[in-house]
Amino acid sequence: MSQAESSRAVLVLAHTGRRDAVDAAVSVVERLHAAGLTPALLARDVDRLQVLVGERLNRVPLAVVGRDITLAQCEVGMVLGGDGSILRAAELVRGADLPLMGVNLGHIGFLAESERTELDSSVQWVVDHDYTVERRMAIDVRIWREGEQVASSWALNEASIEKKSRERMIDLVVDIDGSPVSAFGCDGVVMATPTGSTAYAFSAGGPVVWPEVEALVMVPISAHALFARPLVVDPDSVMAVEILQHEDEEAVLWCDGRRSVDLPAGSRVEVTRSAEPVRLARVNQTPFSERLVDKFNLPTSGWRGPVASEVRPEDDGVAGTRTVDPTSHPIGAEMATERGTLRHDAAQKEDGQ
Repeated sequence: MSQAESSRAVLVLAHTGRRDAVDAAVSVVERLHAAGLTPALLARDVDRLQVLVGERLNRVPLAVVGRDITLAQCEVGMVLGGDGSILRAAELVRGADLPLMGVNLGHIGFLAESERTELDSSVQWVVDHDYTVERRMAIDVRIWREGEQVASSWALNEASIEKKSRERMIDLVVDIDGSPVSAFGCDGVVMATPTGSTAYAFSAGGPVVWPEVEALVMVPISAHALFARPLVVDPDSVMAVEILQHEDEEAVLWCDGRRSVDLPAGSRVEVTRSAEPVRLARVNQTPFSERLVDKFNLPTSGWRGPVASEVRPEDDGVAGTRTVDPTSHPIGAEMATERGTLRHDAAQKEDGQ
């Protein structure tokens, strides 16, 4: 029996074109091995890492996916990079039912569970199996021409239809559940999941949808129309876009910015909820609102926090009577102190002091 078959295996995926990701990958591999787990890597990543840090990597026994181990034998995948790396990893493990834990080495990193400063902790979470698995909605995408399905794909974030020629718009019709909603010229349309609402759809002016909300989002891009608002629809709806039959009217479909299909005039793209979600390993139970504030560096100064209330003896014991204690929050206490100082100064002036 091989080491990979006799011990827990963890898939390690890194952006080998970035030195910080390479160093992080080797560190994770070493720490997993030291904890008695088997690090598993793709053959192409092993070859690349051998070139960059061969001497260090040679000291650690590895399992190569496809040769020594299958994806199904790995219990979790650690992805070292930004959201793009996680999207690549989601494509790789599609169908393997493998949860992914992202360590953000990029910029915003909405999909990542931890930051680069928590690399050691992330390894320990995996070693201790100290994580839960969250299922994120994905979408299936089907392309039709002249009544026949010609291609299909899927996406975790979004399927975007974009104009192919920079100097031209595309004319299209959008429909929901087989009923037309509007027709207009535009630069494109984004059809997104709640996870993708903070990606391309957000940049196009779409709403931010909390990940636990089950819904689909459609957002026009630079539409020339009076009604071209973002739409939020039932998760079991069918969102569709038809490219109108105009001369030289061509578009391109992108799924998560990774997989593309050309769309000549007359093409129809249908998007539905996928039966196969993407599984993300989670440790931090941070509310999404806090992640939103942190990732986008949103201003929250002046926030006093939830209202603290209780029934007090001076309320004569009347049931349901509530008094607010603003000093229960640090900002409230600070403001209360300032108000008290102002009242004291005013009283001194009235007394002629």
